[in-house]
Amino acid sequence: MSKDVYFFGEGHAEGEASMKALLGGKGANLAEMTNLGIPVPPGFTISTEVCASYYENGETYSQELKDAVAENLSKLENLLGKKLGDPNDTLLVSVRSGAAQSMPGMMDTILNLV
Repeated sequence: MSKDVYFFGEGHAEGEASMKALLGGKGANLAEMTNLGIPVPPGFTISTEVCASYYENGETYSQELKDAVAENLSKLENLLGKKLGDPNDTLLVSVRSGAAQSMPGMMDTILNLV
């Protein structure tokens, strides 16, 4: 059974390259590189199934997804010793769109989100 959010960091990822349909190309490759020991900044991937669920549920997100994102954000904050929105030493994150098939230039990227 799949879940909504997959964490990667410290040399271990909850996903792998074979999960491209679920994690999108970027997410699957980040997971694979993490598992191979390549230094990848930690983070998490929201599954591609969340998009379908969003539209099936009247363009709303489930409480389970909100909780999973909060849990993984907290895990990221604890791992890096920073907190999102901290005015003294904020955790900066990047938000990248992805899909199971390559769509260059079609999706947004937000860098250094505070």
